[in-house]
Amino acid sequence: MTKRRYVLIDGMPMPSWTERITKGIFLTVICALVVVPFVGVISTSLATPEEVNRAGGFVMFPTHGIDLSAYRSIFAGGTVTQALLVSGFITVVGTGIALTLTCTLGWALSRRGTLGNKPLLMLVLISLLFNPGLIPTYLVVQQFGLLDSLWSVIIPTCVSAFNVIVVRAYFTGLPAEIMDAARIDGASEWKMFRHIGLPLSKAVIAVIGLFYGVGYWNSFLNAMLYINDASKWPLQLVLRTYVVNGVELGGQDLGVGAEAVPPQTTIQMAILMISVVPILCVYPFIQRHFAKGVLTGAVKG
Repeated sequence: MTKRRYVLIDGMPMPSWTERITKGIFLTVICALVVVPFVGVISTSLATPEEVNRAGGFVMFPTHGIDLSAYRSIFAGGTVTQALLVSGFITVVGTGIALTLTCTLGWALSRRGTLGNKPLLMLVLISLLFNPGLIPTYLVVQQFGLLDSLWSVIIPTCVSAFNVIVVRAYFTGLPAEIMDAARIDGASEWKMFRHIGLPLSKAVIAVIGLFYGVGYWNSFLNAMLYINDASKWPLQLVLRTYVVNGVELGGQDLGVGAEAVPPQTTIQMAILMISVVPILCVYPFIQRHFAKGVLTGAVKG
């Protein structure tokens, strides 16, 4: 009796046809559960008002052409446009500040023997274990006079202890010979950081920047707690108010005439799209750095 022979792939036996078909069906179902709702959101945001009303509010595939009236209404200068600008400001400024503080702190912690290195590292590690809590954080923000300010969304989360540890581990893994050669040539720590540390750490900086950018773009809780002025709401608060809670957007809110307001479902789907698309556009440019930045920064050091 002949034994069944397996084709080895990287030392592992190749799965049978039944296993491969089962995995293919399972992955197809999972992808469909993700893709189909997303396609429905895009289609509804681009469907004509007549087709949306006929379908009862959700269009899977528009058959009467594409209508951009919902996007024109959103970008007409009303509430959603203002919220989009606020979210853009919070994301760009917050990510810039967060990257600057995280990289400089990570570099300082990676230089063994510097003054206060170990106590500061221990303080960062302790902050991973103990959360200050909602009420103490609110009181600190209040005492600094940041209530009802965009800085209340940016400053409390501008340094993540986890990201600092990842960046520190990456800096620690840089070749010591390069640092020694630069020091012999008379380079200061600041010059080594700027001309050696940062250029050699583009992968981990890109990944950490993505983490911070997504966090600031999706900032919701801090904005809900600290900002009362509706004109300073980021996009996520507008999304909660007009999509999750179902509050209708009128012509005054959108900056258009009442007769030009599209169906509310179309507007809601369009708001969902503009809240997702910016991150989808940024992610492909950083994806190639993702595995290298996270794995190298997490394993070394």
